[in-house]
Amino acid sequence: MAWLYVLLAAVVEIFWVIGLRYSDTTLEWIGTVVAIIISFYAIIKACEKLPAGTVYAVFTGSGAAAIVIIDFVMFHAEFTMMKVLFIAIIITGVIGIKMTTGEKETAEGGE
Repeated sequence: MAWLYVLLAAVVEIFWVIGLRYSDTTLEWIGTVVAIIISFYAIIKACEKLPAGTVYAVFTGSGAAAIVIIDFVMFHAEFTMMKVLFIAIIITGVIGIKMTTGEKETAEGGE
């Protein structure tokens, strides 16, 4: 379940990062702040079962890679093979961290 929280946080991160750049109205800013709160709540929940460093590395790495890809596709950012290579390295690192980290048992017996 903790990995689902990390995934949720990374997906919601995409929305608030885009919101930070493109929000113009009060309602858009409120949506951005709500997305930040949801994202950080999910990170906190994930840290209850996973090491904080792992959660942060996977959260930032996967979110950053997704945002760069969205920049290419939706916002027509400059596309270069070097950027693709570095995104691939980030994704490889995220997968490696995920594969080598398991959930830890809680004091209550592994909720």
